[in-house]
Amino acid sequence: MASPSTYNVNRMPDLISSSVNVEVGEERKPSQTVYNTSGTIYPFLSGHGRTGLSWLIGEVMKLLQLSEAKKIMSFLVFCSLSTVTLLYWCHSTNSMALTAFSFVMIFDILSLLTCLLTVWVQAQQPTSAFSFGYERFEVLAVFACTMLALLGAFFIMKESVESLLFPPEVHTGRLLVGTCFGLLVHLSVVYTMRNRAFNHVIDASSSSWLQEHVSDMSESLCSVVPGLSKLLLPRINPFALIGFACSLALMITYFLIDTHQYYAADPWAAIAIAFMTFGTMFPMSAYTGKILLQTTPSHILGQLDKVLREASTLDGVLEFRHEHFWTLSFGSLAGCVQVRVRRDADEQLVLAHVYNRLNSLVSRLTIQIFKDDWSRSSTYTAGALSGPTFPGPIGFQGPPRVASPTHSHSHDAPTPPVLPSYRLNPSS
Repeated sequence: MASPSTYNVNRMPDLISSSVNVEVGEERKPSQTVYNTSGTIYPFLSGHGRTGLSWLIGEVMKLLQLSEAKKIMSFLVFCSLSTVTLLYWCHSTNSMALTAFSFVMIFDILSLLTCLLTVWVQAQQPTSAFSFGYERFEVLAVFACTMLALLGAFFIMKESVESLLFPPEVHTGRLLVGTCFGLLVHLSVVYTMRNRAFNHVIDASSSSWLQEHVSDMSESLCSVVPGLSKLLLPRINPFALIGFACSLALMITYFLIDTHQYYAADPWAAIAIAFMTFGTMFPMSAYTGKILLQTTPSHILGQLDKVLREASTLDGVLEFRHEHFWTLSFGSLAGCVQVRVRRDADEQLVLAHVYNRLNSLVSRLTIQIFKDDWSRSSTYTAGALSGPTFPGPIGFQGPPRVASPTHSHSHDAPTPPVLPSYRLNPSS
């Protein structure tokens, strides 16, 4: 009988019910955990019996030991206190436009939390529950932040339309002070903190309509003052741009109310800020949404087609089936493909050639090779994975290889593909 850590070629494991269960023996130390592949999947189950809150506090305490995390946390506290102060001034001035600007400050808090999550993700390793790691959490965090900003923009539009019917009296005492204070805090967060997730989304997503309208003016200004090209070209940061635009709208509102008592300017400025927020966040939401839907990136389709055509001309390769490539996280691609080869082809050689062709584009690749045999079925399964390695016997560490084939001598029905069976036991 084969040992649990080797390939089991006599049966096909139930991949749906296979999971990670935790058993802690009485004589076993609390830090030692036994994993068995049976039962229902519990990806967040902890071997120490800790609750979710205690686990979160423990992770935060470990994260605060890093200098970068301490810097982010200090900015997070400063931005939170500034946002609370600005919201109080919104209540005292009764200004809807200043409230819309405070929503931009709330988005700054969410972006700082995403930056803190990025630091945590970089310190994690892939596990049996999350075989690709935790990098996809960044995509989900950016998508959630942008969607909450869009929801806030719709709320501002609703309240502003109601204010247009009955314009409230706006007190301008702290309106201009709140505008300058909010702009200073917003720009300090945008240009001081290095947010890897949002920086990638800004570079990869399409330009907003506000950026497109400002790009021509930026080129003309940089031709006069070349020193500004680093900030304004090739396109200005959309978060900095929306901060300047909101401040400009609030300043115009302040002068219209202070000189002409035109209180309707405040809801109109709030509607303009909401439209600018929507136009800035929508391209980012669309980009991250496509990543979460596991779609193939449009900018890499041509390169993938070219590589697959080149690989199909290799000796022994007949065709590719069920190829699927998707963005796993920011800057990381994953893919899987089935390769049908001739009966006399060398599976190891074909696997190595196909892997070398696709590895330049797809960092995490799974390849399944099977032979073209009419009389009997012979299935070869191979997995090739580059990037973070898995602990223990999980995954394929080292060069890609082909599992031993199983030949069925019955001519009634083909034998199903042979898949590896693992027993997860880190303590052994």
